[in-house]
Amino acid sequence: MEVMDPETKKLLEETHALAKENHRMLSAIRRDQWFNFFGKIIIWAIVLLLPIYLYHQYLAPIVAKIAPPGTTTGGLFGLPSSAELQKLIDSYKAKAQ
Repeated sequence: MEVMDPETKKLLEETHALAKENHRMLSAIRRDQWFNFFGKIIIWAIVLLLPIYLYHQYLAPIVAKIAPPGTTTGGLFGLPSSAELQKLIDSYKAKAQ
């Protein structure tokens, strides 16, 4: 068996320590990337879905109360079209006078 030179042994231990530290840092970077990825998904889901939720929760009942009986919403996703909104505004103005 060959005996290792003390200087070579020291260099090998330093290289091993650096490799361990490098692995630890890369693992932390990968973990942070995953957390950021899922965080962005959650934030964008909130940004895109919150207005739809708020419309259905608060604005849809108000529009339903103001709308004349028998009108249906035929716009995209059941939202009223611009022509239907104008009719609602006109009917509200007529009732207010």
